[in-house]
Amino acid sequence: MPTRWSLVAAVAASACATTVLTSAVLPVAAPGGTDGADGVSGAHTGPRGPIGPEAVMNPWIDAQLHRLTLAQKVGQLFVATVWGKAADEGDPTNRARYGVDTPGEVVRRYQVGGVIYFNNSSTDNIDGPSQVAAFSNGLQRAALSAPPGLPLVISLDQEGGNVTRVGVPATEYPGAMAVGAGRSPADARTLAAVTGNELRAMGVNQDFAPVADVNSNPANPVIGARSFGAEPDLVSAMVTAQVRGYQASGKPSETVSAAAKHFPGHGDAATDSHTGLPVITRTAEQWRAIDLPPFKAAVAAGVDSIMTAHIQFPSLDPTGVPATVSRPIITGLLRQELGFQGVVVTDSLAMQGVREMFGDAEIPVLALAAGVDQLLMPPDLALAENSVLAAVRSGRLTEQRIDESVRRVLALKWKRGIVSSPLVDERSVDRRVGAKEHRAAVQRVSDRTVTVLDNDGTLPLRSTPGHVLVVGVGDPATPDNSPNALAAMIGARGATATSLPTGTKPTDAVVAQAVAAAKANDLVVVLTNNLANYPTQRTLLSSLLGTGVPVVAVATQVPYDAGYVNAPTWLATYSWRNVSLESLTRVLFGEAIPRGKLPVDVPADSPSGTIRYPFGHGLSW
Repeated sequence: MPTRWSLVAAVAASACATTVLTSAVLPVAAPGGTDGADGVSGAHTGPRGPIGPEAVMNPWIDAQLHRLTLAQKVGQLFVATVWGKAADEGDPTNRARYGVDTPGEVVRRYQVGGVIYFNNSSTDNIDGPSQVAAFSNGLQRAALSAPPGLPLVISLDQEGGNVTRVGVPATEYPGAMAVGAGRSPADARTLAAVTGNELRAMGVNQDFAPVADVNSNPANPVIGARSFGAEPDLVSAMVTAQVRGYQASGKPSETVSAAAKHFPGHGDAATDSHTGLPVITRTAEQWRAIDLPPFKAAVAAGVDSIMTAHIQFPSLDPTGVPATVSRPIITGLLRQELGFQGVVVTDSLAMQGVREMFGDAEIPVLALAAGVDQLLMPPDLALAENSVLAAVRSGRLTEQRIDESVRRVLALKWKRGIVSSPLVDERSVDRRVGAKEHRAAVQRVSDRTVTVLDNDGTLPLRSTPGHVLVVGVGDPATPDNSPNALAAMIGARGATATSLPTGTKPTDAVVAQAVAAAKANDLVVVLTNNLANYPTQRTLLSSLLGTGVPVVAVATQVPYDAGYVNAPTWLATYSWRNVSLESLTRVLFGEAIPRGKLPVDVPADSPSGTIRYPFGHGLSW
């Protein structure tokens, strides 16, 4: 496929070959072992000279496989969801789902190989960095104190931007599409290095990032700004940089496993795989040109794991089964063609995309038969483990096949320093997480991502406006929302700034309120999010443009918003996180020069399919 971004791709390898973050990364020796003394890194001395890490790792893995029972081997392949914020904290959902009360008891009873954290109101695992570190240590002690005595892979999704599980006081950062707009592999690596270092300080050792999907469909309901962009070379360069940032910016015990996702490519989906089964209609040739390159780049960069997609891809597997359970896709393409020898992890097995065709007892068996290693978040863990055990006993799966996956999972734990350093130093969390150096480095990166799509001369502001109204997406019932945050930042520059959060679906009454408020101000800033699906946001913006007051429109998630309303001044931040709003404020006031370039085409909202703003577009001054 012809590329418009070969220059950055060409320099990606050299830009990523050095450690971008030095003083900003704050390593700490964790209890439980010292790198280089146990085969995690460095070399050992044997009778005939130095012994490499694998020469020590492989006998250790062999010994584990020899001593583990079949049930313990199967347990190592599962990553469980738990409820609560501490290993010994009871939660009724654990009792209902697992028959035990605490997360630690879940780990001990089911002998799982991993646990995943969420910050939603359901599992409610995350309060803050110190709590997460204590939780992680508690879970690791639970795993080590009972058979089989192996440490856990502790995972979460910390992509940046919209998908952020641990927020402030951890260092927040914009999502992938903002990074793509910045065009710098070095910046991409910096963000990953900061993230990996902070996650590991909290005891998290696997991050389900970066997103390697090429967002070629502007209507994609689930990827969007989580992707670096719509050009495979751009996405490949950024994926390469972030894999190295997560995995190679410190000693193994100071880094995290990266997981490139979602293979074979979720970027052209028109359905959310959380709620349905997307069908990708690309030809195999189109797949090789568009979707394959970033995953190939991730493998070349040494990524520890790759996550599957719950999508149908008939040109790659005409049976139509989801990719997660497709042997032609997982074994044929990922293992054999790409030569990937690391851990293949499923996306959540509770998602509808994989449950559309198969029952919960069948899915883990089919996934293992396809070539998967880690089974993420089965909705019924006991059923899933017992189904795999029954499949081995009946001959549908062999114990040798189970051993192959256990070997890969154990290798990940060894290489990432989880075996040598399962515990973290809880005293160092406040120093490492949200460190001043980290926040400053991320802010510099963010400042280079804001993209000016159109400017009628309003920007940069030549003088401080007297009164500024900030309206748009934000929950009116939540004090900490984007309009309020941006108004505070603008007010700090000397303007009298007020905010009017209007939510995602402003009513006619709210639109009228915003119009009336605008007429009493010198400037209006409108924050949008997903105008494709929320037409009353378009009404709000158009109505404000009709007041005659200067309006600055800002797409705070996908830049495709700019194709729906013809505002004379349009910007894209690709993120509504405070770090992105601070960068926006700096651009508005001329404190930062806009440098972002569109990482996607922005089509006009018309049947003609014309492109309003092309890939690479971005104004400056």
